[in-house]
This record gives sequence, structure tokens and C-alpha cells, in this order.
Amino acid sequence: MTIQRIPRIPVRDFFKNPEYSSFHLSPDGSRLGYLKPWEGRMNLFVRPVGGGAERRLTAAKDRDLAGFFWKENEHILYVRDFAGDENYHVYSVDVGNGREKDLTPWDKVRAGIVDDLDNIAKDEVLLSNNRRDPKVFDVFRVNIRTGESKKIAENPGNIVGWLTDHRGQLRVAAATDGVNNKILYRDRESQPFRVIKTLSFKDKFLPQFFTFDNKRLFAVSNLDRDKSAAVEYDPHADKELRIVYQHPDYDTDGLRYSKERRVLTAATLRTWKSQAVYLDPLWDSVHQKVLSRVGDDEPHFISWDRREDRCVIIAYSDRSRGSYYLCDVPSGKLTLLARLGRHLPVESMASMKPIEYQSRDGLTIRGYLTLPKGVAPRRLPVVVNPHGGPWARDSWGYNPEVQFLANRGYAVLQMNFRGSTGYGKKFWKASFKQWGKKMQDDVTDGILWLEKQGIADPKRVCIYGGSYGGYAALAGLAFTPDLYACGVDYVGVSNLFTFLNTIPPYWKPLLDQLREMVGDPVRDKDLLAAASPALHAGRIRAPLFIAQGAKDPRVNKAESDQMVAALKKRGVAVDYLVKENEGHGFHNEENRFEFYEEMERFLAKHLGAVGA
Repeated sequence: MTIQRIPRIPVRDFFKNPEYSSFHLSPDGSRLGYLKPWEGRMNLFVRPVGGGAERRLTAAKDRDLAGFFWKENEHILYVRDFAGDENYHVYSVDVGNGREKDLTPWDKVRAGIVDDLDNIAKDEVLLSNNRRDPKVFDVFRVNIRTGESKKIAENPGNIVGWLTDHRGQLRVAAATDGVNNKILYRDRESQPFRVIKTLSFKDKFLPQFFTFDNKRLFAVSNLDRDKSAAVEYDPHADKELRIVYQHPDYDTDGLRYSKERRVLTAATLRTWKSQAVYLDPLWDSVHQKVLSRVGDDEPHFISWDRREDRCVIIAYSDRSRGSYYLCDVPSGKLTLLARLGRHLPVESMASMKPIEYQSRDGLTIRGYLTLPKGVAPRRLPVVVNPHGGPWARDSWGYNPEVQFLANRGYAVLQMNFRGSTGYGKKFWKASFKQWGKKMQDDVTDGILWLEKQGIADPKRVCIYGGSYGGYAALAGLAFTPDLYACGVDYVGVSNLFTFLNTIPPYWKPLLDQLREMVGDPVRDKDLLAAASPALHAGRIRAPLFIAQGAKDPRVNKAESDQMVAALKKRGVAVDYLVKENEGHGFHNEENRFEFYEEMERFLAKHLGAVGA
């Protein structure tokens, strides 16, 4: 067999900001808004759909914008935080003259968008913020031109979510006491909320949006079933009327609908890749036309004009960052808007293959294996990459970290360990109070499976992850020290006691739930002590690289500080990178460059690689 060696691609080519991001159509379909680098940051631009000069609307130099949406045709609203503190502000910018207004101009206040009131109120949106009480969010009707704000709902202290109907009326709220959840409902805003459903946090009932007559709800529910289904629900009778869509093996994530035609269009879920199951013949036909035009890429619809006769799609694969297209809905004709990552040739990228293996107690663990191109798949150095969350999951698609590691000759193993979402209620609940225990065993069992295949070199395995994945890296080095040659912890938890004591104030309503899922510092003291890597630093022998954002509101910097101090006291090699202007992960381009360049040096020193 002839193996073609793949050229080494510069680190920065994988991690620099994309050439374009987040194309969105104006409601009248005449203009496109998008993010694009300027002065090293992703800023907001607009241009005519038919071509012509683009205009930059923002001038952020310290932080990328986090996202945006059109408000009618004259304004765009965007969201950003400051140095990674996750206290997001909502700004309005006039598309015509470029004037900006901070609609939530308060320090240490986090704001969010409840309803853009599209086609309902031209100059108003519904926003939430926690200015009155850092622990909870009230709802306000805000004028996007003047910034004038009127409170329309005050949080009594237990509400963690709000939902409007198709007229923009605030009619549903989700409340919690930490372990029991309640769904509150009212027929009109002038009425008080009343409880229509009470359930344990271990069950799921998530209202998505109202039926088009505003009388019933579409929801995602796993009540009386293991796998979540999309259902239609009657709030007056507290009754599930019908199952809209259900998959036998995977959770349904949600439903999509057409605002213009007032019909359901698709159900969404993730098997080994993201999928849309079309419920509407029109959009099923459009999807099939688009599929025939994008080759091996997977298309995803991301933006529509108000009439829904034009839309924007992005089509990507595991080996391509993808391309943005403008789609003419009646014909399915595509016009290229931007092709991303031209400097990363598809033929040099590695394939991300779905895998599965059995845990030691009989669960099926699914994940992905990416093998480096240009080398024989035998006794390779391996980077094991458990995901963050932990109640999230890895999915198929282009991943710059994975491609970077594969380009350096490392096999990359990702696993959706127990607790990962999308696989049903039982699989999720199997993670409760299993940090550092069975959840970690699932990671270990994946490595042993890979070694048994002859793919992994047992002496050259590294564990790397971010957030919970960073915790898993520390736990792997502390609790299975013979398994790893080195580890990389990126904004990871090290001490479950200090972690639970330093969560953001707006997580406080969910603290009891978190204690049920991770452990209670008093009742489960021994459990948490046994599962906290910082308290077992004496068992770590392998070299470690830790990266941390100083402004991280979720995983406080003290999590990394205490681990570094404990290891240095024992003389264990530990490299420590701290960025003062970052939070939970490095978002600024120059900080990403430094982190991954340091990781490259660290892995080459302690793991080695195969390739150019």
C-alpha cells in the first residue's frame, strides 16, 4: 500500500478567524449582514445581495462580536461581552448611519434576547437582564432607537426561562427550586401565571413555541419515555395531544417552522451527525435540490428573508470549513457567497469516522476516531479528547483542533461518555455523581479499545480537554497515571468543592440540581474529595500543560492555580498559560495562536509524532 505523506500546515492556519461568518439576510432580502475580521476581531459588515460595496458597521478591537440579527431592515442588534466575563450586552446599530446604542449599558450585568418581535413591533424587542438581582433575569420591552426600557415581567426568584407566543406576548415561564421544575402559563399578559406542570429535573419538558393559533404548545418531552420526542401539548388540559416526531434511538432536539406559511417544516436531531427530518414537502424538496448541488458537503439552512423565497445555507463536512450560499427557494439555485478555509486543502484533511465500543459495565459508548493521513494506522501516538459540558456531546463536522492534531500525526479519539446528551434519559442519568468514576471509566475504556485494535501506542497517549474535558484530563492523570504520557487541561475543574462554591450568581437557582448531579459538598463530602484531582495531585506523574482565562466566570482561575501550586510543590513538570483578557476559553485570535503553538511544542516534547 502506498501512503502519501501530508504536508505540515502552520498552526495559525487552523485557528485564525474565518474569512466570513454568520451570513444573515435582511427581512426584505435586499442585504446581507455578516461577520468578518477587522483589526484582528470579528466585526459586523453589510452589503447588497446582488453585489456591490460592503460597509463595516462596528469597530470592536478588543473582542469579537458574539452574534447578531436583523431588526426590520434598518437596524441590526448584536451581542458581545468584555474580556470573557460572559456579561453580554445587547447593542443596536443603525444600518443607514452606523450609529450604535448599548441597550443594556450596565457593568456586571448579563443580558439576553427573549423575542426579537420580528414583524410585530418595528422599534422594540424583548430583552432580559439581571441588573436588579444578579441571580435572576427580569424581562423588559426595549426601544432599539432610544434605549427606553419598560419592565413587563419581574422574576420572583425562581424563573429560569421565558417564552412568548407568535404575537410577542410573554405567556410561558420555566421555574425551578433546584430539583423540581414547573411550567407556568397564562392566556394573556394581563393575567397572572399559573402552574400547569410540575416535574423532576430528571425529566424533560421543554416548550419550544406555540401552535399557530397561539392556543397550544409544541414541546420536546421525555415524559413516560426514554428518548425525547417532539410533541403537541394542550396547556389547559395538561395533556400531550400527539407525537409530532420521535426517533427510536436518539433524542429529538426540536422543531422548525415557517413564519410565513405557518407550518412545521422539520424535526432536528443528532445521530452520528446533525440531521433534519423534513415534515413539509416544500422544504423537503428544497433540501433535496440543495443536496444535489453541494457534493459531499452537508447543507444547513441558517437564514431566510421574510417572504421565505431566499435563504442562506452553509454546507460543510468533516474535512471542510464549508461554503455559504444564497439559495433561491423556488428553484433551489445556489449562488456562492463565500468559500471558507481555502488555505486548508480538503485533500490534506483527515476523515472523522463514527465508532462505538462497550464500557466495562455494558453501555454502548459512541464517538469519533480521526486518523492522521499519510501514516499507517498502527501503534500511533494518540490524543484522547473528551468533550466539555459534561452534559453535551461531540458531533461530526469540521473541528480545527482535531484537524491540527491529525496533521501533526496524532490519532484523535473523541467519545460521548455516559451523561452525553442525545442518547436518552437513562444514558444521561447514568452520569449522576460519576465524575472521576464511571464517566472516567468510559474514557479509559475507549483508550483500551483503541489499543486492542492495534491503533494506539500504549506508551504514547495524551489526554486533552476543555472545561469538563479539562477535568477529565486532570482526573485521567491522577486516577489512571499509568495510562498517559502527558495531559493538557484547558479551563478545567480541579477541585469539586471550590468549583461548586464559585459558580456564577445566575446559576444559583440550579445549584441544588448541580449538587444532585455532581455531589453535595456536605452529604457527599467523601465522594467529592475522592473525585477532585487537586486533592490527589500527589498521584500525578506525567507532564501537564494548563491554560486558563483570568476572567472565567464558570471555572474560576483558582481551579488552575491550586493544581499548578500542588504540582510544582512536588516537582512535577507543569506549564501554565494565563490570559488576563479571556474567560472560559480563548476567543481572541492572538491568544488562540499562543495556546495551540504552546500545545504543539508540549506534545512534540512529551508524546512525539509521526509525519513531516
